[in-house]
This record gives sequence, C-alpha cells and structure tokens, in this order.
Amino acid sequence: MKLLLIEDEPAVVSVITRGLTEAGYEISVAPDGNSGLEMALNNPSFRLIILDVMLPGMNGIEVCRSLRKSQVDTPILMLTALGTTENIVMGLDSGADDYLLKPFKLQELEARIRSLMRRKTGNTEPVAPAAAPSPAILSLADLSLNTDTKTATRMGKNIQLTATEYRLLEFLLKNPRKVLSRLEILEHVWGIEFNMNTKVVDVYINYLRKKINKPDAAELIHTVVGLGYMLKETKLDEDSH
Repeated sequence: MKLLLIEDEPAVVSVITRGLTEAGYEISVAPDGNSGLEMALNNPSFRLIILDVMLPGMNGIEVCRSLRKSQVDTPILMLTALGTTENIVMGLDSGADDYLLKPFKLQELEARIRSLMRRKTGNTEPVAPAAAPSPAILSLADLSLNTDTKTATRMGKNIQLTATEYRLLEFLLKNPRKVLSRLEILEHVWGIEFNMNTKVVDVYINYLRKKINKPDAAELIHTVVGLGYMLKETKLDEDSH
C-alpha cells in the first residue's frame, strides 16, 4: 500500500518511514507543503496521506483544503503538536479524516491507518445486526438521509454536509431515540482507535444542529445532561434540549 508522508522534521520522517516500511507500506516523503500538494495531486495511487500541520511553505491546513477543493478524497491523517479543541476542529474542518497528536507511538499511528482504511472501504462494524441490510434512506420525522447518494434533506430542502457531519448524522439516524455518549459517538464517527478530547463531539453536534434546524420546525438533536445526545422527535412546544 502506497502512503504519502508530508513532514519536515527529519527525526519524525525517519521513525515513521522505518516503522511503516517494516509493516509493509510503501512510503513516499515530501519535505514541505508545496511539494506535498503537488505529489498528492499528481499521484492518485496514494492510498493515504499523513500530513503534518506545521510545514514550510503551505501549512498542512492549506494543503488539506487545496486537496479537498481539487476533489481528492484520499484519507488524510493530520499530525500536530497543537492539541486544543480549536486546532483539532480546524484540522477536521479543512477536510482531514483523523488527527494524531505528537508525540505518538508507532503502534497508534498504524492503528489509525488501519481504521481509516476500513472506513474508506466500508469494512467497519455495523450498528445493526449483520443479517439486516442497511436501508438506503434513514429518516426521522421530516429529516432524511440517503446513504447511497450521501445527501440529506429536511422538510424537502437539501442540507449541505461535510464528510464528518454526514457520518455523525448517519450514526444518529441509525440509533434514534437512544442516548449516545460522547465516547460512543467518537468511536463510531471517527473510528474505534480515535483518541481525542470529547469536546470535539460537542462542536460537531452544534454544527449539525445549525444545519438541520429549520424555522417553525421541532428540534431533533437533544442534549441529555451528563450522558450525551439523543436524536428523537419532539413537539414544537416541548423543551428543545
């Protein structure tokens, strides 16, 4: 499997290249954002991109945004020493699929790579029993999600979702009227090995609320204080939280 590593720290490059090569991966390295972007755009054979945030030239956020703007859907794993919720959300909002904080263990990096590959190929554990096929349309009240076309509507109007928002809404719709903890949401939306501050879940729940809320329509995503979140129908005169 061919991977692209965009990283300017020689010590980090050495550890990752040696470790992943021994694990059977074929690694190409770009030492700055500009060359990394060019390599990613011109080499569709890369199965995954490991992208540092702090890079000479274009930074990792800019590289990621440029790749997504160019319709490159290769999974992107960001590396950074900046671990605040704001920085993590910024990386994910730019189009990254996962976020790994420095310093990290090589075993954790390999676990993240495997998780992203499973997510890309759809080889993940289903929420419903394996014998029951997932419906193409998931819905609750006037909210619908087409899992074939990856499109969402509420009251017949289209809702533009990012990839992360889509996965979050899909998970909520597959588990209606259930209290879902933040850790449970992290595991299913970002991957079982994903290890991140659970505040990121709150940020993305708020993003989703703003997009699916409509004037004169009932709130569907509810906060269950101290436990997590629940997707359920409610009347307009009920408490929205």
